[in-house]
Amino acid sequence: MTLEDLGYNEQLESYRLENHLTQFEPGRVISEHKERYVVKTVEGEYLAELLGNLRFTAESRNDFPAVGDWVAIAPYDDDKALIHAIFPRSSVIERKAVGRSGQTQIIATNVDYALIVQAVDRDFNLNRLERYLTICYASKVNPVIVLTKIDLITADELNKIMDNLSQRITPGIPILPVSNVNGMGLKPVAAYVKKGKTICLLGSSGVGKSTLLNQLAGKEEMKTGDISSAVNKGKHTTTHRELILMENGGILIDNPGMREVGIADTTGGLEMTFEAIVELADSCKFKDCTHQHEKGCAVLEALDSGELDEAAYENFLKMQRERTRFESSKAELRRKDKSMGKLYKRIQAEKRNRKF
Repeated sequence: MTLEDLGYNEQLESYRLENHLTQFEPGRVISEHKERYVVKTVEGEYLAELLGNLRFTAESRNDFPAVGDWVAIAPYDDDKALIHAIFPRSSVIERKAVGRSGQTQIIATNVDYALIVQAVDRDFNLNRLERYLTICYASKVNPVIVLTKIDLITADELNKIMDNLSQRITPGIPILPVSNVNGMGLKPVAAYVKKGKTICLLGSSGVGKSTLLNQLAGKEEMKTGDISSAVNKGKHTTTHRELILMENGGILIDNPGMREVGIADTTGGLEMTFEAIVELADSCKFKDCTHQHEKGCAVLEALDSGELDEAAYENFLKMQRERTRFESSKAELRRKDKSMGKLYKRIQAEKRNRKF
């Protein structure tokens, strides 16, 4: 195995040289366990901890390593190491942190493609799919939609789903129907598993992510549960994020199913997901149009004429409100952090003055 098999490239090596990190060994974080990280290198795997100085200077949880990160480590003992630096990230897939106002949670880093996995049975949800697309666009990661469990529906039902997707989803996004039972449609998905490329699996619990990973690997990399007859869904088995190096090339990151897909988009991901609405908005009479009640609103006119899908419109407004709330919470959090920083500096200055 080489570093290139793990996704190492010239940009990462240049950073290593420019920042005088040659005395350290480069490795990639393949899993995280309560601020302890399993780091894979060409020499093997190490249980690593963050250097104290890096921990002290971290301004937020996002400054800590995440699955997919490249780090510079100094091994000690046989299988332990200290992380001395985190390399710059080419992409960061993140969502709004559950229960934490104005904060985000990193799902994976340095990802090339995201396979958005949705089952076509009763769990299929276009609104949730648009949320995943927004996360991908905001993260600068190429999305690929994978529809699983097609063996559970008829060809006519699948065609109807494909038609609905073509009306709601921006053209050009690959949509790949597959069956994990009989292997139908797996070949086009496997074409994305390439040497040095990192793929992240996204989706709810029970849609077949781990089973899909096992099919692509040609062996059981991840344990899977039986199908529940009550809800016709696979029992959730993935409990933590894990990066897996495939024998036939490529790197896959599996994730636990996400019940909440909160939007933390500040880079235009929402506008890319709802490109049709954004294009209509250019023709609105007022530049600050909210697309809810104004006369001369091209979006509302398209909605009335049937040109614009009502469900897509409602989902756009909902996610837009959610993004606005997140941005407000984030701004408030920054103000509080700034005030606490000033208070800390004042206390330290008073302590120094008392010494004299």
